[in-house]
Amino acid sequence: MEVLDILNLGEIAQYFSKMAMFPVFDVAYYIVSILYLKYEPGSVEVSRKSPVASWLCAMLYCFGSYILADIMLGHSPIDYFHNNSHILLASAVWYLIFFCPFNLFYKCVAFLPIKLVLVAMKEVVRTRKIAAGVHHAHHAYHHGWFIMVITGYVKGSGVALMSNFEQLLRGVWRPETNEILSMSFPTKASLYGAILFTLQESHWLPVSKSTLICIFTLFMATSKVIMTARHSHGSPFALIESWVCHLLFGSPLGGEDHHDHHHTAPAAAAAPASPAKTKEELSEATRKRKSKKAEKGEAESQESDGNQCKFLNGA
Repeated sequence: MEVLDILNLGEIAQYFSKMAMFPVFDVAYYIVSILYLKYEPGSVEVSRKSPVASWLCAMLYCFGSYILADIMLGHSPIDYFHNNSHILLASAVWYLIFFCPFNLFYKCVAFLPIKLVLVAMKEVVRTRKIAAGVHHAHHAYHHGWFIMVITGYVKGSGVALMSNFEQLLRGVWRPETNEILSMSFPTKASLYGAILFTLQESHWLPVSKSTLICIFTLFMATSKVIMTARHSHGSPFALIESWVCHLLFGSPLGGEDHHDHHHTAPAAAAAPASPAKTKEELSEATRKRKSKKAEKGEAESQESDGNQCKFLNGA
């Protein structure tokens, strides 16, 4: 108890939960979000051919969660765009990442030590958005637990949930990359976080909101930093989810989460048919080569027999 009194964790959590996100943490959120946009195949080409489409995609990456949550709660989907400072800041980040001379800004923020710091700061914003979404839904629907969970979930992972629409803006249509079908770690964590904040908001979880925000932020930031540093696409929940799904739904144990490889899913799905076709083509080509060799050998033997006959007749 003396150690806890010295550390004064309650006041630290209270201060942390009330710390302003704008502009420092929001800038980090925009940088990491637009970095992920630039990692998407073809996004650089789209930024050169159609800067407007690229800018719209960047705005969806930065504000997609607000747009989707507003639609769900019956507000205007463009309501968040009245925040001029946020829009201008995100637009400046988009321009620097895609159009800075010699890619200097991109190289700086993509440098791993700097990127790890930015990733951790992004998770601070994500946790705050989940808590704000649950709190907002609680005021509108006091006993709507599912609405609170869904709103917090969307606030935390709305960008991923709108990925198919964002792809359309870039001229890509990949329905198999639907986030609902195969959730990534941030999407799953947003769902679990929304459940925890809903329980806390409904007074079923005996912990203060500031403490929950602090603990969940530490978990998210630590997990994402470790995963980013190791270039891992796994999930800390994989083992627990595997056992729970096996017990409740009969899913096989040891199933891997293939979400972060969804860009290669079509190729993997088509892989069995492609090698078979290739083998058929190869066997057909082999037969043709063999028949040509046989015909050529037969022709050479006939020519050799003819030459022998000529030689004997001449003799």
